[in-house]
Amino acid sequence: MRIISFLTLFINALAFDYMQKFENWVTQYKITFRNKHHLYDVLRKWVTNDEYIDLINTENKSYKLAHNQFSGMDEFDFIHYVHQNSVQQKQPIDISSRRTEYFEQNNTEPLYVDWRTKNAVTPVKDQGQCGSCWSFSTTGALEGIYAIKMGKLVSFSEQELVDCDNLKNGGKDHGCNGGLMDNAFEWISKNGGLCTEDDYPYISSTGQTQKCQTTCSLVPHSQIQSWTDVPSNDNSFMTVLSQQPVSVAIQADQKDFQLYSSGVFTGNCGTTLDHGVLTVGYGTQENIDYYLIKNSWGTSWGEQGYIKLGRGPQYNNGQGQCGILLEASYPSI
Repeated sequence: MRIISFLTLFINALAFDYMQKFENWVTQYKITFRNKHHLYDVLRKWVTNDEYIDLINTENKSYKLAHNQFSGMDEFDFIHYVHQNSVQQKQPIDISSRRTEYFEQNNTEPLYVDWRTKNAVTPVKDQGQCGSCWSFSTTGALEGIYAIKMGKLVSFSEQELVDCDNLKNGGKDHGCNGGLMDNAFEWISKNGGLCTEDDYPYISSTGQTQKCQTTCSLVPHSQIQSWTDVPSNDNSFMTVLSQQPVSVAIQADQKDFQLYSSGVFTGNCGTTLDHGVLTVGYGTQENIDYYLIKNSWGTSWGEQGYIKLGRGPQYNNGQGQCGILLEASYPSI
């Protein structure tokens, strides 16, 4: 009888601990529920993730996991979230129709690069429920080269790309239904530049778009003159990255990526590209080489919105961790 009572108290205490942590998570991330069934479903998934976080963090990996806004999702929910925010795959078209600049490699790259320290990276943004990762990667690359060339950091408008870079307006992307950074570079080139975030603010965090607005003023000298694909190897990528931030596509639908918190991410990660992000540097942490990535999921994910991806030929047969080397490109103004 005493053993049963002790077990009952232990189970109740454990349940209380889970509920207290869960309620704190709900409050912190402002989670809402449609009904009791939805609440119980999210709680069940949250508890599973809580146990998984504890398990991975005891395995002495090069990275740590923690709760974030995605903790109420299981792997299927998260795959759906990432894939509906998918970056398009590049199509095999005549390279001369979109390339006027050619890549030149050198062997004098610095050991460490972080464009944030050179005032070439805007604060982390949040795409929300809109499949607009491609637009954030695009503006990030333009913000970087604009700051480097013009000496002024400007936050460019993702919403202008979401609303205007489509077939109706002479573009090739699909708003909240995905896109490709090279396509967006081309649209900015044809458009004569891009407006600022302040002049054309982001409103698509709930997945809604609007008619293309034409009243904002294009930032002087923001027109993209050319854009270049980077050869798929670390040396070429580091050479370009030492000169400016670079747009990349990665596979981001894995559980460890979902719950990533800190460190160098060396976990299982494929090359089925589904998410556009911005590479803003590289370096070494605890003898592990990495690329520094700016994401567009807000500052509550990862290292204040950033992730360090393992760097080197050991990842995916030289295609890069999460496929980072496969679709790297950068604009010139």
